[in-house]
Amino acid sequence: QFKIAYSINPNVEISRSNRTEPVICSYRTCPKRSQSGLVSHTTNYQRFRRATNLPHLRQPPTRPFFDTASSSNNTAKMATELTVQSERAFQKQPHIFLNTKAKASSKKTAQGRRWYKEVGLGFRTPKTAIEGTYIDKKCPFTSQVSIRGRVLVGKVVSTKMHRTLVIRREYLHYVPKYNRYERRHKNLSAHVSPAFRVEEGDMVTVGQCRPLSKTVRFNVLKVHAKTSRAVKSFSKF
Repeated sequence: QFKIAYSINPNVEISRSNRTEPVICSYRTCPKRSQSGLVSHTTNYQRFRRATNLPHLRQPPTRPFFDTASSSNNTAKMATELTVQSERAFQKQPHIFLNTKAKASSKKTAQGRRWYKEVGLGFRTPKTAIEGTYIDKKCPFTSQVSIRGRVLVGKVVSTKMHRTLVIRREYLHYVPKYNRYERRHKNLSAHVSPAFRVEEGDMVTVGQCRPLSKTVRFNVLKVHAKTSRAVKSFSKF
């Protein structure tokens, strides 16, 4: 049996010199135990840390791991791109040959050569996709994913997945028997390029593309940021 004891005296001011640290000591064989059964020792804290490597006794970090000051830009829930090379494999655009001596046909930006395209249908390529450095093989602007088929609009309800969001599309269904309409909704998963910064509540325009995963068949083409926080209400698309 082992016990952890602290020497607590309200009349003595605790300072760096007379600080009392906890010590693991045998309860039965310790000669310095008091009548209450607790042991009060004063020893070197570094020796205590080396002798007892217990996770629940380790001191917490002095500063939090996540910086809360950057949450004011309303991108706390959106996955941010900290670095380009964050995967096991080397990330590069398939259209770019990294040999600097060769003459590539891609367009050259301030950061180097970068390949991008126009998706058509009246959607302009965002400036962040042209001047950015991210690598995304599912991006509709900087990869070989083509947009064809349906173009839908929905409201973002979740941005918890990596480069993927969930949108909600509400509509009215007519019931002929009762001559009434009933409210229905469908959830849809769509890939979002690192060129966009999306929040929950934003309206986005998505376009259909080839299957990107088991459940993702759409790609975000445009983001309509919400202007103000309104009361949750039903809206038909």
